[in-house]
Amino acid sequence: MSDVRWLPKPQEHDYPAAGDYLGLLAGPHLVAVLVNGLRRTETVHRKAKDILRASGLPLLPTDNAHVASNLNKIRKGQALSPILLVRGDIAESRVAQIADGYHRVCASYHTDENTAIPCHIVDLPQGHTH
Repeated sequence: MSDVRWLPKPQEHDYPAAGDYLGLLAGPHLVAVLVNGLRRTETVHRKAKDILRASGLPLLPTDNAHVASNLNKIRKGQALSPILLVRGDIAESRVAQIADGYHRVCASYHTDENTAIPCHIVDLPQGHTH
């Protein structure tokens, strides 16, 4: 399998997608704060296996339609969009939230669990516990 290639920054449509997901977990004001933070934060790299562990989400199988689509892009050498994350909190037993990119993380893991995935990560603002 090929190495995973990544775009230099998230695609514009990733931010509203992250907002849609986060809107199931938080109110509109907090969602706006988090999405704006995701737009402004610097890119960092985290391993696929660590992102999955921190999120508490299962590894989706290669026959999942969206994972398979991303694996096909990887095989073709097409670059994937970086992942958007809300950092967890170990003291609060809160897992990280993959706001956008779960299927890309899984496809990357299937390619190599040590794939360094570019991520934009934000913290919850002070005073918010969930």
